[in-house]
Amino acid sequence: MNKHTGSNFDDFLEEENILEEVSAKAHKRLLALQLSDIMQEQNITKTSLASKLKTSRSQLDRILDPENSSITIEVLERVAHAVGKKLHIEFA
Repeated sequence: MNKHTGSNFDDFLEEENILEEVSAKAHKRLLALQLSDIMQEQNITKTSLASKLKTSRSQLDRILDPENSSITIEVLERVAHAVGKKLHIEFA
């Protein structure tokens, strides 16, 4: 019988020592999708957003990359401000 039957998925990820990694990637994927949606709604191009952020298109591509979870809170704050939004982070 499978020892994980009926258990919480987070418990499984914790047991495999990958909970934090999986959670970070999921949060980054969500942020990247939200940012892409905001850019589309506001007709903001990658070039114009990179210019607002005073960064390169390649750096912006790293910010938008759902697999890259090594983005700092400071960068996320700058991006939120550049698109007229506020960043909210909380422990749940």
